Amino acid sequence: MTAAAPLRIRLAGLGSYLPARRVTTRQLATELGVDGDWAERSTGVIERRYAGASDTTVSMASAAAHAALEQADTRADQLDTIIAASTSRQQLIPCTAAFIQRALQCPEGRSFCFDIDATCLSWLVGLHLLSQLVATGRSRATLLVSSEMASRSLNPKEPESALLFGDAAAAAVIRPSAENEASCLNHAAFQTFNSGADLAQFVGAGTDHHPNDPTTRPEMNMFNMNGPAIVRLARRAAPRFIEGFFADVGAQRSDYDTVVAHQASIIGIRSLTKHFGFKPAQVITNLAQRGNTISASIPLALSEAVASGRVQRGQRILMLGTGAGLTLGALDLVF
Repeated sequence: MTAAAPLRIRLAGLGSYLPARRVTTRQLATELGVDGDWAERSTGVIERRYAGASDTTVSMASAAAHAALEQADTRADQLDTIIAASTSRQQLIPCTAAFIQRALQCPEGRSFCFDIDATCLSWLVGLHLLSQLVATGRSRATLLVSSEMASRSLNPKEPESALLFGDAAAAAVIRPSAENEASCLNHAAFQTFNSGADLAQFVGAGTDHHPNDPTTRPEMNMFNMNGPAIVRLARRAAPRFIEGFFADVGAQRSDYDTVVAHQASIIGIRSLTKHFGFKPAQVITNLAQRGNTISASIPLALSEAVASGRVQRGQRILMLGTGAGLTLGALDLVF
């Protein structure tokens, strides 16, 4: 499939929020009864942030959104679309985006709110979908925010996964780009391999294991992941997916100034250079200090890279990662 014409959109503002509480991997290793050296070495995570008692999915999202709106010189009452793209819903119904609209004090009825859940790729999928609305003029000022509180549902019986995750929120304001701006979305692609559907799951809270069902066990309300099996499946599927993406967009690895990947694990980050041909200088990583923040991972890394000057206007960025399903995703963006 050949890439369509670029979509004239601009990430006008980025923002993020990190809870104040720092939790080191060695602290967690002690609590989980595993060796601290092994924990740091196997995950690549030194510390991460955990939400405090006063943090909520919406409060974290609104903090990140305020920062993005300020950078974009956009008022909350100018937003016409608000999307919450994450796994950590404030509650099952209504959509988390409606609560974000309230927290930002947006005028009722001014913006359309809905949620997207593609697990770790939620923000990337949201950017892909929103860009089409913005580029066609159906939306003029949109907010895309991911807010994740993984710490509330980690399984202490699975230290391999419990040691990976952290809490964070990140947001972007998306607007049309001007004719004299290079900013655009060149191409996006996503593929799901359902043979991996059982490899990363949270089986509780749905219709199969409803909270009111007496047969629902507490462990069903905790995250479950088979990391080694995910890595094996991703290594089989990803090379063909990535090569197909490059063929569609007509790009080479060297065409990208920066690669912003989902900070899934140290194995995933290393595979970008070891197996997929990118140079270390291209790859942005904050895994050691943030951990895997699920859907907030990619926008958080991008926001921090922009704030530090690592990513600048006009640069070409490749964003890519994996999500439960197993889903692969990639997006080519001129920032």
